Amino acid sequence: MGAVQSAETAPGKQIGNDDYSLRRVPQDARYGFGSMLLQWLGQSGSLSQFVLGASLGIAMGFWDAFWAFTLGAVLLEIVIFLVGLAGQREGLAMTMLTRFAGFGRNGSALVSLVIAISMVGWFGVQNGIFGKSMQSLVGGPIWLWCAISGAVLTALVIYGFKYMMWLAKIAVPLFFALVAWSVISTLSQHSIGDLIAREPTAAALSIPAAATIVAGGFMSGAVVAPDMTRYNRKGWHVLLQSSCSMILSEYIVGMTGVLLGQLVSSKDVTSIVLSTSGFVGLVIVILSTAKINDWNLYASSLGVVNFADTVFGKRLHRATVTLVIGVLGTVLSAMGFLDHFTEFLKILGVAIPPIGGIIVAEYWVARRMRGELDRTRPTGTLPDKVATWVPATLVVWAAGFCVGYFVDAGIPALNSLLTGFLLYVVLAFTGLVRPVGTSTLEGPKS
Repeated sequence: MGAVQSAETAPGKQIGNDDYSLRRVPQDARYGFGSMLLQWLGQSGSLSQFVLGASLGIAMGFWDAFWAFTLGAVLLEIVIFLVGLAGQREGLAMTMLTRFAGFGRNGSALVSLVIAISMVGWFGVQNGIFGKSMQSLVGGPIWLWCAISGAVLTALVIYGFKYMMWLAKIAVPLFFALVAWSVISTLSQHSIGDLIAREPTAAALSIPAAATIVAGGFMSGAVVAPDMTRYNRKGWHVLLQSSCSMILSEYIVGMTGVLLGQLVSSKDVTSIVLSTSGFVGLVIVILSTAKINDWNLYASSLGVVNFADTVFGKRLHRATVTLVIGVLGTVLSAMGFLDHFTEFLKILGVAIPPIGGIIVAEYWVARRMRGELDRTRPTGTLPDKVATWVPATLVVWAAGFCVGYFVDAGIPALNSLLTGFLLYVVLAFTGLVRPVGTSTLEGPKS
């Protein structure tokens, strides 16, 4: 592994780690079950999930919120497993995988741009939560705390996956210890039955609308699952680890947020945490926010690297990209991007799912473009050529978004994902998924 690591850090004496941004992760650079499980669990606990649970808790009954979380979690898990398993098999980041899984070279650039913008937005949302929490805790301007958090996380992500794993080892156990203590020390003082039976105090949410917010809130994370799963050694690890993450995120953290929201009749996460866990609890939850937010920045950096390589022919170092977009995300949070949290989730709920549907349809069902990946996988290299454009895929993507955005019936996130999946399969088997042009992949492929 030493030779591999030096190849990743030595070229051009760049600061930080490029983390195989444009090639396969070799087997000797992958991690075992325990280490990767911590990374998955790190995605389960964050202030935003408490906010989401509390928001549902004051807008709908307990059991309606339960079913909303269940529908959202099932949708997310299906996408995570099927897309993530493809990433694990190929050792490729999501944006690189899309080149060979339906979108072609130029289509993958569009996907990269959308994902990069989305994840920078998420980085700003999480950083904004951090700033508000610190203002409530010790005072001072929100923008200052956002700047401090953004600088620390940017420095961490510059050095890549290895250092992000060390953060997970610290943040994950502390966070879930806090959750257990909060539930035992606070909810035990009240009648759980009474909390469950409480009527909503805010504008009502339907189960489909709430499930869309749940799924949309992490749908971008589900679609970019290959950014993480490419480091898995075995495919079954992906299923078990992601399932554990969903259970903790939706049923423990999310439903705890529902109960706490009903308890204090507020969706303000700072007041909820302060009223249940005090100073120590807030500090630990802030640490967990940092843990989930490093992945937002990481995924965005991979998207920008692929976009620049495809559109401009420039092979940017991932660490340099991280520095630039880290500053951008920090500025967004300081400007109050958090105020647009709900609108942001709704857009993600219908714009991102069709991408996952298309990847699953192409990689696991149609297999019109997968042959070259199968041929080169045993050698750990990439194909020499890739389709330049796949016009039908872009039509499918647009159709999936429109169905999710304009059709009110059902769950929009599910509508858009299924539209992308089914329409791509139909077009593929009727011969309408036809690549236009062929591009040669330049630079190192292994």
